Amino acid sequence: MADLTLRQVKKSYGNVHVLHGIDLDIRSGEFIVFVGPSGCGKSTLLRTIAGLEEITSGELKIDGQVVNDVPPSKRGIAMVFQSYALYPHMTVYDNMAFGMKIAREDKAEIDRRVKQAAEILQLTKYLDRLPRAMSGGQRQRVAIGRAIVRNPKVFLFDEPLSNLDAALRVATRIEIAKLKESMPETTMIYVTHDQVEAMTLADRIVVLKDGHVEQVGTPMDLYKKPGNLFVAQFIGSPAMNVLPATIERPGSPTAARLAAETVAHVPIATPASAKGETVSFGVRPEDLFVTEDPDNTLFRGQVDYIEQLGEVQLVYIDIGHGGQPLTAKLPGSAEVRRGETIRLAAHPADLHIFDQDGRSFLHKEPAAEAA
Repeated sequence: MADLTLRQVKKSYGNVHVLHGIDLDIRSGEFIVFVGPSGCGKSTLLRTIAGLEEITSGELKIDGQVVNDVPPSKRGIAMVFQSYALYPHMTVYDNMAFGMKIAREDKAEIDRRVKQAAEILQLTKYLDRLPRAMSGGQRQRVAIGRAIVRNPKVFLFDEPLSNLDAALRVATRIEIAKLKESMPETTMIYVTHDQVEAMTLADRIVVLKDGHVEQVGTPMDLYKKPGNLFVAQFIGSPAMNVLPATIERPGSPTAARLAAETVAHVPIATPASAKGETVSFGVRPEDLFVTEDPDNTLFRGQVDYIEQLGEVQLVYIDIGHGGQPLTAKLPGSAEVRRGETIRLAAHPADLHIFDQDGRSFLHKEPAAEAA
């Protein structure tokens, strides 16, 4: 079991600043996922925790002990890389046992741990094989098994599925989820650019941008209550529809006039001082539905293009404001035709408003009401 605490952790390479004062508390037994666009610092943050990168300033604690100057081998951490890093001339058994042999562990204990890890990962029948005789998913499981036998306090995964094809990614993701269930007291930190992995595996997700933590929360918290515009558009696929708007009537319900000259009655409380403020109005594609009721219409436009995906279809609608088409994720059986004009609605609870700084009104401090 291991708690991790990061306080104002910074990392720079000369004049290039990669991490800008990361504050983070990770509880023992949690499965934490770092997500963010390329270059946001997620892999660098993982490597500083592992000790593979030296922290420029700040403090990293594992179980209350400051480990800034503790070498990687002494931190009680095992890391799984995307490249597997297996020894091609060694069998699966020897690959998994190698680190323990180097540490001069007891032979019987090595055998027990390797066979136990192989059973957890369904590798028992492959122990005598060489890596070249195995699939990519099986090799990744060997790399995970090599980490398990060390009995680490913390597992670190650096995009472990990125080299696998779609089917293998799904299968191996399920294996990692089962692994976590079998080791409930082990802390796991996982880096990925794939939000499906993040949403399905994580207890909590850490969203990073430009070396800063944008938001930390459960998958559904980030999906339902994004703290800012960046998180709102990063979490969810397809991305949230966002349009410029002006608050006409503060309070609850609120009226926001969209660029398409559509008035949306949005029951999200906003301070009276926000009247006339230019904001961003957001709604997720999957929260839109077709309506025939003019009084319940949020958007009205012409169907520009349809992507039929079977169970669902992505419908792109020109709502007439000259910008990007609106995206609606509708049931695959919905009768929508290219070129027709449709009306779309959404439930008030599924609508979002962000201020000029991109911050959600749900996360703003209440402002004093105007007299």
